[in-house]
Amino acid sequence: MTATATSVGEPDRTQPQTTPPSRVVARLLRLLPAAAAALSGVLLYVSFPPRTLWWLALPAFAVFGWTLRGRSWKAGLGLGYLFGLGFLLPLLVWTGVEVGPGPWIALAAVEALFVAAVGAGVAAVSKLPGWPVWAAALWTAGEAARARVPFEGFPWGKIAFGQADGVFLPLAAVGGTPLLGFAVVLCGFGLCEAARLALRARRGAGVRRGAAAVALLGVAVPVVGALAARPLVSDEAENGTATVAVIQGNVPRAGLGFNAQRRAVLDYHARETLRLAAEVKAGRTARPDFVLWPENSSDIDPFANADARRIIDEAARAIGAPISVGGVVERDGKLLNEQILWDPDKGPVDTYDKRQIQPFGEYLPLRSLIGAINDTWTSMVSRDFSRGTEPGVFTMAGTEVGLVTCYEAAFDWAVRSEVTDGAQMISVPSNNATFDRSEMTYQQLAMSRVRAVEHSRTVTVPVTSGVSAIIMPDGRITQKTGMFVADSLVQEVPLRSSETPATRIGVAPELVLVLIAAGGLGRAVGAGVRGRRARDV
Repeated sequence: MTATATSVGEPDRTQPQTTPPSRVVARLLRLLPAAAAALSGVLLYVSFPPRTLWWLALPAFAVFGWTLRGRSWKAGLGLGYLFGLGFLLPLLVWTGVEVGPGPWIALAAVEALFVAAVGAGVAAVSKLPGWPVWAAALWTAGEAARARVPFEGFPWGKIAFGQADGVFLPLAAVGGTPLLGFAVVLCGFGLCEAARLALRARRGAGVRRGAAAVALLGVAVPVVGALAARPLVSDEAENGTATVAVIQGNVPRAGLGFNAQRRAVLDYHARETLRLAAEVKAGRTARPDFVLWPENSSDIDPFANADARRIIDEAARAIGAPISVGGVVERDGKLLNEQILWDPDKGPVDTYDKRQIQPFGEYLPLRSLIGAINDTWTSMVSRDFSRGTEPGVFTMAGTEVGLVTCYEAAFDWAVRSEVTDGAQMISVPSNNATFDRSEMTYQQLAMSRVRAVEHSRTVTVPVTSGVSAIIMPDGRITQKTGMFVADSLVQEVPLRSSETPATRIGVAPELVLVLIAAGGLGRAVGAGVRGRRARDV
């Protein structure tokens, strides 16, 4: 036998090599910020409806701020993308209910790019004094961009829409969704900075009074501001009241195929209206001044189909009140998602055409390119809807009712325009049957609650398959239906005409916050340039 000699000090390569524990710990520590960013995004998702855990948005942004502070913009880009995916992938899972995971993942991946850009910006400004203010403004700027591009924007997941049950909600009446979202994010980043400074002080390191004051103000000012704004939130009837009926007729089946039985959908809504008329006649229910049907409650064009017209006429005469009917209408060669004001005596007397139509649902961007990749989608959206151009305010039994059709509720301008055009209350007719029993309907309902406070208006939400609801101007839901049941809601609601500060100033708060974000980035870039020059010298 021959022995193999090993030189003194040379490792024995015949033995299995293991990684020292210290290296394993070091690798795990390097992964910690990435894991924390992704998990804090998930925590932000959990703060959204149907859960009422709005306050979880604060620790979510506190942890996100901890992962970004003091890092390079490149690291911030990656961490921001992980935070965006952690938030948006579960939030938007309903978009893949009927079309599979591909579009859902693609949408979340694209939208997370905006959050990645915000992460890079926050990392850059995190070295500045008062960084929570700059960082929160950057988040608002990211939301502003996401609400506009690509394809007219996709504001779903704005921080404000997760705060319908929260203490910050009155701020919506002051500066709309931009100010409400800014306050929540500022409070979260302020908590991060306060915790960081408290740890420094505990270790005996010096803490500047100015930095501590900014951190505490970042937490306190949003809360105090929200409390101070509470007097703006009121359900007082300034212009009397109206008794409104919300009809949920239900659909034959959930999913994209529900529309294959369009006549059945119309029949269901007419039948529920006739049932309500019988309740009114028997004295068991108050007679409504007007009736609100959902989006797509008559996908058969009543202007071109005499049978559909007859059914709606019968329902309107039975209830003895005007009805807002959601129809799919072809006019002048255009396909329109339309609300039709149907008088019990005169028939159709006014219309509102949806202005903010949904990409990949109501029209197909890049149709030829997508068709070359997958012709399934082009067959699903075989024809594009056209956009309306004017606000929709129906005069119904003397009440000015603003129409905001489904997807439009996510867009600030689409809701505000109805109120500035004279709406005394708002109706958000929707069709959520495509998305089955997903969280989508609850997320959209929360938007309507925020809009109620933002503009101090009663908001009704008639939905084909639920959840339909009546919302007071203070954001409270007073009545709601279940999902996939036929039902009706009747209630006397307050009418209002005064405008909140948010209604009057419109986009101004968002613009100011975008300018603040730009100023912070400018300061951060300038500080970086000066630092490099000092090192070169």
